[in-house]
Amino acid sequence: MPRGEKERPMPAEVVQPTLSAGVRPEAEAVVADLRAALGDRISTAAAVRAQHGRDESYHAVAAPDAVAFPRSTEEVAAVVRACAAHRVPIVPFGTGTALEGGVAALGGGVCIDLSGLDRIVRVSAEDLDCTVEAGVTRKRLNEHLRDTGLFFPVDPGADASLGGMAATRASGTNAVRYGTMRENVLGLTAVLADGRVVRTGTRARKSAAGYDLTRLLVGSEGTLGVITEVTLRLHGIPEAVSAAVCAFPGIRAAVDTVILTIQSGIPVARIELLDEVQMAACNRFSKLDYPEAPTLFFEFHGSAAAVVEQAEQVGTIAAGYGGTAFQWATRPEERSRLWQARHDAYYAGIALRPDGRGMTTDVCVPISRLADCIDDTRADVAETGLLAPMVGHVGDGNFHLVIVVDPNDADELARAEALHERLVLRALAMDGTCTGEHGVGYGKVRFLEAEHGEGVAVMRAIKQALDPLGLMNPGKVLRA
Repeated sequence: MPRGEKERPMPAEVVQPTLSAGVRPEAEAVVADLRAALGDRISTAAAVRAQHGRDESYHAVAAPDAVAFPRSTEEVAAVVRACAAHRVPIVPFGTGTALEGGVAALGGGVCIDLSGLDRIVRVSAEDLDCTVEAGVTRKRLNEHLRDTGLFFPVDPGADASLGGMAATRASGTNAVRYGTMRENVLGLTAVLADGRVVRTGTRARKSAAGYDLTRLLVGSEGTLGVITEVTLRLHGIPEAVSAAVCAFPGIRAAVDTVILTIQSGIPVARIELLDEVQMAACNRFSKLDYPEAPTLFFEFHGSAAAVVEQAEQVGTIAAGYGGTAFQWATRPEERSRLWQARHDAYYAGIALRPDGRGMTTDVCVPISRLADCIDDTRADVAETGLLAPMVGHVGDGNFHLVIVVDPNDADELARAEALHERLVLRALAMDGTCTGEHGVGYGKVRFLEAEHGEGVAVMRAIKQALDPLGLMNPGKVLRA
């Protein structure tokens, strides 16, 4: 915590989930109803339930009583109505790539796997938009768009479903230029807790008509409704794309390069920071040979002339802070390999330790406070003795530690949680947020009150109005 900045009090710890051995008696009736409606597209198999009770994080499995596999908005609505009638919890599931326990069935219930809603409904190249069902993944959409000259830029790394990305307000490496899901979702279809189907927004690029229900549901993490369809903003594939890697003598020099680049208004498409520990991990995991030093990955989009101009401007800034000459990746296959290595940074980090699991942090601060936050955090990591590679979408002030822990070592988990808490408090004291993109799930529930204060009461009132029985993904975002 920086000196002179006051800590905010933290609420009590969230309760950890328990794993149910089988279908609970209170869920048997709804499973029977759903079996009559869906046939073999409702599963109570232990392996299927366990798969749907966890994400990519270190959090323990909390399996649902059953997993439903609907294929349309109407079938999702039927599942929700059945659950509401029996007062059984509902947990939406995309691809399971999230990192804050957002799909854990803390109270059992029915998990709704949306992978069967996989139609690309419409692409309107002239209007730069499209509509897809929730189970379509971002890679599949971009493959479909390849011949249109358009692409969907929000890239969280994992090949996540677009419904899940909307539900968690995902962003990623391109957010510094193209924005997050908040800016790129024009409208959506969702099933509310009582089974009603609502369609929010239009394809118009602006509207002053009533409350912005689209933005209310984007980022709601399945606690207000099940998103089944999204209308998305598309962007033109740039004429020229070039990527570069630049190493620095220290982390502060790299961060100062980022800050000056952003403050100079240079429209860089991606700026990613990896510290020396993360670079060593990526070299080993992805078979690269970059210097094991604090490193920035850049990508430039635009016309051929604009890309050259951007690169020259950033190169001059980097050189002023001791950065090496750019190592270029201009061919598509070279860029793909470079960015795949960046996307695999999480797996590279946890591979540094056999049988380790990743406790990921995800703070975001104003760009002017980024260097201070990272410096204080690295000093804190050094004092703990924990293994915690750092990586971040630093162009918008967002960075992560991947604290590699033994999930069976209670002392180590406690030290990692304490490190995580200090990092969040530090970010909040700098007018930042406890999560820039991972969402709250149940892993960050305890931080929400520290960040929003009385705003949490307003969120709770909205939740009560839309989900009075508390069935939609209970225990996530807001305390039960």
